[in-house]
Amino acid sequence: MTGQQPPPTIDTSRPHPARMYDWYLGGKDNYPVDEAMGRQMLALDPRVPVMARVNRAFMHRTTRWLAEHGVRQFLDVGTGIPTEPNLHRIAQEIAPEARVVYCDNDPIVLAHAAALLKGTDEGVTEYLQADVRDPDAVLAGARATLDFDRPVALSLIALLHFVSDEDGAHELVGRLLSQLPSGSYLVASHATADFTPEESRAATEKLKAAGVTLALRSREEFTRFFDGLELVEPGVEVPHLWHPELGDPVPGQDDGVIPGYGAVGRKP
Repeated sequence: MTGQQPPPTIDTSRPHPARMYDWYLGGKDNYPVDEAMGRQMLALDPRVPVMARVNRAFMHRTTRWLAEHGVRQFLDVGTGIPTEPNLHRIAQEIAPEARVVYCDNDPIVLAHAAALLKGTDEGVTEYLQADVRDPDAVLAGARATLDFDRPVALSLIALLHFVSDEDGAHELVGRLLSQLPSGSYLVASHATADFTPEESRAATEKLKAAGVTLALRSREEFTRFFDGLELVEPGVEVPHLWHPELGDPVPGQDDGVIPGYGAVGRKP
């Protein structure tokens, strides 16, 4: 792991998206405040854990697709608490020499970073503590491990809906992509209110009251993140319908709407 400052104290007084996600997935790296808010989300839509698993499966399939199409470098921003199989497991299973940099700003992720670093001898896995809202710090840290003269897959899985337009979400993505060479990819998934407007409005208000930003975006707004990129077929799609042949279906994924989008785009 690269040299980092001692992690800040973990704030257990209010819920954190990474820890709530861990609770949805059945993990143990969360606190009562995260479970309490998670249960409020389940009261609005009991399929939230299914959505979390669908999102995770989307990451697995996109990573597999990218590795099968020759990508050997991955920058995963907003990594979250480690859940097996992690991105590097998928990539290095196909390409043992793959290089992966994980990046997150949550100190609890840093505390578990060692679990992210157990990759192949041929490849490299590294962890960087940085915030997507500081793209220059993300890029500077990633350069220590990745060769920016060769294609990089930038993975922003279930991250951008926690970054508001006021925080410059589209500009941040543009800055990150601007430093990556031709042949690089953007992978993103994002929650939306397009299918469940009433529940989404209530969820946004509850999270805001707890100090968590939730910036749900429409299909059009999500697609804007891929401006200037060549979308990989099938383009912007509900996550579980993006190349489903590359992985096993998530139990319950077809029992109702999955209110989100996912896509992969190639930088010309």
